[in-house]
Amino acid sequence: MNKRKFLETAGAASAAAVLLAVKPTQAQAPAVGVNVLVVYHSVTGNTEKMAHGITEGARSVAGANVVLKRVGEVVADDLLASDAVIVGSPVYFASMSGEVKTFFDNWSLKFGLFRELKMRNKVGGAFVTGAAISNGKEVTMQAIHAAMLVNQMSIVSGGGAFGASATTGPDSPGIDEKALESARALGKRVAEFTAVTKRGSRT
Repeated sequence: MNKRKFLETAGAASAAAVLLAVKPTQAQAPAVGVNVLVVYHSVTGNTEKMAHGITEGARSVAGANVVLKRVGEVVADDLLASDAVIVGSPVYFASMSGEVKTFFDNWSLKFGLFRELKMRNKVGGAFVTGAAISNGKEVTMQAIHAAMLVNQMSIVSGGGAFGASATTGPDSPGIDEKALESARALGKRVAEFTAVTKRGSRT
């Protein structure tokens, strides 16, 4: 190898080494702390199991602080402190349960959040459980989304077209690993999207 070729090869190797050294720090954005509130109503325990899957998925995102509560335990400060809210309900007569509807009604009647749109620009997601394959799971998720949209929240899906769902009737597998995987996917997606939007608002 002549001297010129040696210098060219050495120069290329040095440049590659510099690129490799610099690339990881450029690709890694700092983790943004986000507060994710997961709330649910559950009688049989099925929606509660999905809620734990949602929580697990959200916690897998760096910087995510996740609070898990039943709808009746939520207070105004929980909602105000959140950057994202993921709501879960069993399907009753092709709609959300009365307890979940009351939870949303309280955003206006009890918590005083609606008039001044205090939930504006927070991220929202939905998950449901229902006994049969076709008994209103998508309709129920859309009803949850509608309540959030009225409060000018940003809706995120994940785990399915509208959110995470599971069929829990006697002839179904119930909350199996596939259902939990969809729950984890929704939790992770909401936390990731919330981090992106929160990071963007700081630039």
